[in-house]
Amino acid sequence: MLQFFSKHTASVKDDVLSGLTVALALVPEAVAFAFVAGIPPTVGLYSAFFIGLISSLTGGRPGMISGATGAMAVVIVSLVALHGIEYLFPAVILCGLLQITVGVLRLGKLIRLVPHPVMLGFVNGLAIVIGLAQIGSFKTLGTDGTMTFLQNIPLMIMFGLVALTMATIVLLPKLTKAVPSSLAAILMVSVIAVGINKFAPQNWIPSGQTNVVQTVDDLVMNNLRAKAVQTAATDAQSNGSSALSQDQINAAVGSVKSAEEPLPMLFFLDSRYVLAPLTWETLSIILPFSLILAGVGLIESLMTLTLIDEITETRGNGNRECIGQGAANIVCGLFGGMGGCAMIGQSLINVNSGGRGRLSGIVAAVGLMVMVVLLKPVISMVPIATLVGVMFMVVIGTFEWSTLHTWNKVPLSDVLVMVLVAGYTVLFHNLAIAVLLGIVVQALLFAWHHATHIMADIHFEDDKKVYQLHGPLFFASVSSFRELTDPTGDPPVVAIDFYFSRVYDQSAMEAISKLAERYRQEGKCLLLRNMNADCRRMIERAGSLAEVEISEDRHYHITKMI
Repeated sequence: MLQFFSKHTASVKDDVLSGLTVALALVPEAVAFAFVAGIPPTVGLYSAFFIGLISSLTGGRPGMISGATGAMAVVIVSLVALHGIEYLFPAVILCGLLQITVGVLRLGKLIRLVPHPVMLGFVNGLAIVIGLAQIGSFKTLGTDGTMTFLQNIPLMIMFGLVALTMATIVLLPKLTKAVPSSLAAILMVSVIAVGINKFAPQNWIPSGQTNVVQTVDDLVMNNLRAKAVQTAATDAQSNGSSALSQDQINAAVGSVKSAEEPLPMLFFLDSRYVLAPLTWETLSIILPFSLILAGVGLIESLMTLTLIDEITETRGNGNRECIGQGAANIVCGLFGGMGGCAMIGQSLINVNSGGRGRLSGIVAAVGLMVMVVLLKPVISMVPIATLVGVMFMVVIGTFEWSTLHTWNKVPLSDVLVMVLVAGYTVLFHNLAIAVLLGIVVQALLFAWHHATHIMADIHFEDDKKVYQLHGPLFFASVSSFRELTDPTGDPPVVAIDFYFSRVYDQSAMEAISKLAERYRQEGKCLLLRNMNADCRRMIERAGSLAEVEISEDRHYHITKMI
């Protein structure tokens, strides 16, 4: 990874300033993910507040930022589309309960099973996804009611402000580190954008916008208007009408007005929502979605935790993070939120800006709520271009550039796993499934590779033939194990020495049992010796499933499994 994430020591000043920087970056992300999930943008904003605050207070990784995420939104959109938003909130609460259960059972340590190639593929794929997600910020509302790319002067201004933001982030730390470079870049570019929007000629303003430089408020309204046009077109098609006329498009666009949303309240007290019935049928509907949400949220959170551990050279608590994420989702669901998990992009912004303690996450969450409730006119003027520039720097810092020149120095199987995980992440935007797929493929490649790593040194002790095994005996290597012995040609007494081998599973025990049966049919005796304590107990516990004789001769040693 590039040395983009400079080393910092924890301090209150850095935590507060980095938290404010992250709060600004959370606004467009939360709004965008709410649109993906098909729910009002304020639900995404309030969800980011609850998830960020509770996880910062109770989670296991100080300095990590959580909020409403795209990975969760992809699952939520199916639930909302199929059953309605009233089933969303109990599903999020159940998701939180499942995550707490995982933490209480101390299953968070399973993240250690993620191989390094999977981690690299995850990081690289996510960097590409974050980069591609910024493309939508270069679009505006066209005359046909759809989002189209900026052109001419507005596009050049957009590119210029993005480049200025990135240059400030890179160059300012060389002059001073008193203020996080990301926050300084956002403030400086925002002032420039306000000036451009105030003094630029009217003919520079793209259709569908009120400003030359698109602001956060423009982004929200354009997405709402595009969705209104899409809804109108769908209704027209269902009624047998043709494509919308320009007047109908203008009417749909004009129907969307900025409205003041109420503060969050317990969803069962909110008159806007119909409560889902508390029945077994409701449980059967939400349980599959809750399981997926819990899995996606924990995998993304634990992967982000591992990445932040590596960057900060500290260690978080995976089990506590599971409990913290679960508590955050329960509170979020109770207050009508969409749930969430750790956000790798915002976490990296926080780390790069000097955020190391829990205070940074708390400030980010509280700052977001203050911006939404009290500083909406101010935050609405922040240009999308500066936030895009910050995210591009996150992409540069996240991508493991070393993989581009080391791919021919590592095993081909590891390269394939990296490409598979990164490709699946980019194509399907499902980080959890990408990681699980990578783990499964890596495990299968490992099993295949070690299936042939079993062999035997043969020697004789008096009238006894001894097979000194080398290598693991498990499901993939039993075929090779069977070919090592010769029950027909061997002497009456045969011993298999496991001093340099291990018995790992039922397939191995079954292979040993069948081999012993073959020797019995030949009127010969098969002995097992030098088995470690765990393997010995496994054989003895199997009873009739593994009828073999374990040698107790003077050569027998009890060893501990490492």
